[in-house]
Amino acid sequence: MSEHDAIILEMKDVKVHFHLDEGVLKAVDGIDLQIKRGKTLGIVGESGCGKSVTAQAILRIVPKPGEVVGDINLYRNDANHKNEATNLTNLNPRGKEIRDIRGGEIAMIFQEPMKAFSPIHSIGNQIMEAILLHATEDKEEAYRIAVDILKKVGMSNPEQRLSEYPHQLSGGMRQRAMIAMALSCNPSILIADEPTTALDVTVQAQVLQLINDLKSNNDTSVIFITHDLGVIAEMSDDVAVMYLGKVVEYTDVDSLFYNPKHPYTKALMNSIPAIGRENKRLESIEGTVPFPMNLPQGCGFYSRCKLAVDGVCNVSDIPLIQVSKGHTVRCLMVEAEHKEIEVVS
Repeated sequence: MSEHDAIILEMKDVKVHFHLDEGVLKAVDGIDLQIKRGKTLGIVGESGCGKSVTAQAILRIVPKPGEVVGDINLYRNDANHKNEATNLTNLNPRGKEIRDIRGGEIAMIFQEPMKAFSPIHSIGNQIMEAILLHATEDKEEAYRIAVDILKKVGMSNPEQRLSEYPHQLSGGMRQRAMIAMALSCNPSILIADEPTTALDVTVQAQVLQLINDLKSNNDTSVIFITHDLGVIAEMSDDVAVMYLGKVVEYTDVDSLFYNPKHPYTKALMNSIPAIGRENKRLESIEGTVPFPMNLPQGCGFYSRCKLAVDGVCNVSDIPLIQVSKGHTVRCLMVEAEHKEIEVVS
């Protein structure tokens, strides 16, 4: 299998900037990611680090005045698009080609279903619209698919729910309906943005299993965005840790949990409750993610990092270095520990 056969989506130096009266807000500031076929990429980080905007950039739904630059290459591997790359950033956000991809080849489970669903159309109308656009033109078949997918996500009395409106459903039911709509067309890439936030633990387990089944049965690639490191450990093959619009560490899931390198990643790991540490106070990361506008030079984590060195970490932008095969880190302190390193970007 060639390199491009193994990769379904590749992001190269992708930036999402919002040009405001106060200045340029850099929500995503030059990230490089690869999503492999049939694998799950977990994206983790604090609120405001650019995770959701990264997902919006892929689907070309970044709200105005946001501007997406860089390359987002979708590699199709079917009969009509053998090994052909489509650069999504070159497509018209309202054009037919991206609309065929959006919801069909790439689907997204949004974090806030109340905002994602139309309040004036029934749940069934919205789910069936996606199915009729991307899967079948038969309305009866679309109805059967909609009922079946609602059953799979644990929705009680699915036939009745299809005729109801978003405001008539609880938060958990709306979330399940949003998940059902994303899964209904068997997408090649599923972007899950905090998909289980509003769900109780038992339904959360069902939804995660459903996503894993889709991944196994249809060779679906998944981009899983979450704050929950436990879910990351359970779901992901590779993990990207984001901070202030940049990827600060990228590696496989085992290396992330057993051999984290970046100080921010280590701090996240130390904040997880663990058996045997019941009487120990959990560590916390002091401060908050800086506002991504008019930022000073240097590491974005400088003001919160216990290892930061004045005159070193706050002088110039920090390059991404490779500390081992497939393991990259954006930190000068890690660079100092590894005499022979490769600068990636």
